[in-house]
Amino acid sequence: MGHGQEHNIRDDAQVEIQEKGEIFFFYRPKVNKEEVHSVDDVQRLYIVLRPETGERAVEEKQDPHSGKEGAKSESDEEEEPQTGSTTNQNEGGQGCQKVNIEEEPLFRFIVMGRKTLPDPSKKSQSFWGFVELVTTKIEDVKDALKGEEYDTSSRGHRHIPPARAPKEEEEENEPQESLNIEREGSFLIQIKNPSKASNSEFKGLGNKRKAVFPAHLQGQLGKNKYHPADPPDFLNYEG
Repeated sequence: MGHGQEHNIRDDAQVEIQEKGEIFFFYRPKVNKEEVHSVDDVQRLYIVLRPETGERAVEEKQDPHSGKEGAKSESDEEEEPQTGSTTNQNEGGQGCQKVNIEEEPLFRFIVMGRKTLPDPSKKSQSFWGFVELVTTKIEDVKDALKGEEYDTSSRGHRHIPPARAPKEEEEENEPQESLNIEREGSFLIQIKNPSKASNSEFKGLGNKRKAVFPAHLQGQLGKNKYHPADPPDFLNYEG
């Protein structure tokens, strides 16, 4: 995960900048596939956000002992991880921890519901995604991108390839163009209110995986089903 270049896509006078940082894209090929020729060979698309500076240097994130972040921390502390851990990695983020994003790394690992980004030529396209992992440890992100081997009774041995980053210059077997990943882009991000049901395509995650925002953030959502990702702290909770 190297450093990218900063690009301005609008006149700074027209926008209020909440954060500046780096965006990384990764895709995972389908099971037992190593070569990817098109989006049909892609299993998942991931986005990793790393804010580095912002309107506020100190942001709020979930308690490091909650969600998958907490489960990973407990596994790291145990020589042999045991079942029955006090942290349930199937639960969403909750609690609160202050993080100075200018002094400490913060990573948001986002799983996209589709295999591509929205087509910039279709202004009304709505895609959903969810925050799979929030962490201050780069090792946790690397673990989330790893491959996996397992056996099934019906299909035998299965191989999940590791996720990979698209090349800047599209090469053979690199589906960057079909993923709609461009050097510059503009997208509107909204947060789904975890306390409200939805009739849209995305019904939301199960109750256990829903984010539990602090009262002051949940209060900003009010009775609305969706709310702008302002402040960016909304993205610092798994779910």
